[in-house]
Parts: sequence; C-alpha cells; structure tokens
Amino acid sequence: MRSAILVTGCSGFLGGRVAKYFGSHPQKYSVVAASRQSRKKDELVANNCDFRPGNLLDKEYCHNVTTGIDYVVHCAAMSSPWGNYDAFYQANVEVTRNILAASANNRVKKFVFISTPSIYFNFQDRFLVKETDPLPTRLVNNYAATKLIAERYVLDRNGKDINTLALRPRAIIGAEDTVIFPRLLRAHHAGKLKIIGKGDNVCDLTCAANVIAAIACTFDAKDAAFGRAFNITDGNPVILWQVINALLNTLQLAPVTTRVPEKLAFMYAGLVEMKHKLFSVDSEPELTRYGLGILSKSLTIDITQATKHLGYVPVQTTMDGIAEFVKWYQTKN
Repeated sequence: MRSAILVTGCSGFLGGRVAKYFGSHPQKYSVVAASRQSRKKDELVANNCDFRPGNLLDKEYCHNVTTGIDYVVHCAAMSSPWGNYDAFYQANVEVTRNILAASANNRVKKFVFISTPSIYFNFQDRFLVKETDPLPTRLVNNYAATKLIAERYVLDRNGKDINTLALRPRAIIGAEDTVIFPRLLRAHHAGKLKIIGKGDNVCDLTCAANVIAAIACTFDAKDAAFGRAFNITDGNPVILWQVINALLNTLQLAPVTTRVPEKLAFMYAGLVEMKHKLFSVDSEPELTRYGLGILSKSLTIDITQATKHLGYVPVQTTMDGIAEFVKWYQTKN
C-alpha cells in the first residue's frame, strides 16, 4: 500500500522540493501539497501531487488536508532575519498548532516538523553543537524565537495520539534555493559582498536532497526516535568564503577579496538596525547583525544522533549541491 503524505509550505524552496520528490515516486507515495500560494501549482501537479491551496490558520482547511494522511511534513514557515514578532508568531506557532491538532484528530501516524539551527546562534564561534547543548539566553531574532516555541510544542505533543519529531537542517542549498545563494549573488552584483573579518570561518551546509533523505528516514524510524529534535547537515563542514568563491568561479564571476574589519561591520549594521527600529520601518534592513554573523562566525553542528536514531546518511555532497544550484540558476537567469 502507498503511504499518504501531506507536505506544507509547497510554494517555498524546501516544501516544493520535498513534495515533488515524494510525488515522483507514485508507486510508494501519494502526496497532498499544501500552500497559500499557487505559483508552483503546475510543477507540483506535474509531479503527481494533489495541490490543495489554503491557509493553515484556517482550522477547517487543516482538518480537510490531513484527512486520510499517514505522514505530515510541516515545512511552512515565515523565515526572515527581520520582522514583526506577531507575524512570526502567527506563521510559525499558531499555524503549527493548527496543523498538529488536525493531524492528531485525524490519526496521522507521524508528524515531522522542520525546525532550525538558528536557535544555536549567539554571535560566537561554535563547533559540533549537539541538540542537547544549552541554547542562548536570548535568541538571535524573532524567526528563531518562534520556531523554538513551535518546536517545543510539537515535541511535547509526542505520544499523545501522534508521533512527532523535529529536524534542524543547517543552511539549505540546492536547485530552487531562493534565499542563501541568491542573496549572496544579489549582494555581489551590487558590489556589496565583502569578506567580514579573516574569512576563515567554518560552517555546515545542507543540500535539499539530504534534508529529503532525512525526512524519508523518519517514516521508518522506531518509536525511540520520536519526541526529539535532530541536527541535519551534509556531514562535512566547509570554509564558507571558499565555498562562496567557488560558487562565483563556477558562474564566471570575480571572487570576493575585499575584507572589512569585523568590529566596523557590526557597528555599522547596528546603526542600520537602530534606524529601522526608531522609525518603525517594516522592511528588512540592507544589513543586519545576524546576516553579518552568518558570514563571519563559525557554526557547525553534530549529526551523530540523526545517524544513530534515524539511520540518516547524506546522499549528496556540498559541492554537488552547489553544482545543482548553478545548473538551475543558469536556466532561470
């Protein structure tokens, strides 16, 4: 028998990739693709997905899309380094509560929540961070704060009519990425991409294909794996600026060589953020302290628990993920 999967957030990068992957295996899975927006409808339908547009704040819609479902993969989220807390809370917490409640009521077997390692970030270099390591007293932004609230709610619900777990994939890349590499390329084209500090910071990246592999592992996971969060990466940390310049080289663009002192960059970003707060500007600042932190601080995370309890093994290397992105990007530009 085929397993019925609901994937939320299918207009986004990861949600769309997840739905299309499982939809392309119709002998094993039937896929319901949920999204507020219809921009990926045609490609989702072409990949055997039952596209159901709607808003996850609507409890009736949540009930309808979870009816007859075995596994829910909840990718929908508001993801941004800047924005109003209430908007993040609605999109990341209330939505999660609605879809989880509907899933439990409809006897969904397993609920997989896509969380974030942004909860680890504290403007310090951190290496091989474990899921159980202490979190910062104050999280870096409203996105991280509300995702953590949602994650804890999901994990607390485990065993109460449903099995739940969370995945924390670090910096997702690959074809259809509209966030990480496109942001860097826009900054480069505008002449604003500079190495912050020494440029030797190390980080983990995660190919979308590897996140999908981890999700597939959760479907067969034993009960002991549930009620927990798992770090997910490519399993091979990289020097970030070497990867950025490798991307630029592949696209036949000039490498980044100009360096800006770290303290000066953070001081300027702080002033930009202060201006936005003082004048209640809703749009994202052109520069944020978090954005600079991502480009200048080392952050690697330990995937031992995912390997042990989920049987997760990366299926794609970081460089293959970059090549996949470049091939896709060149067809779109």
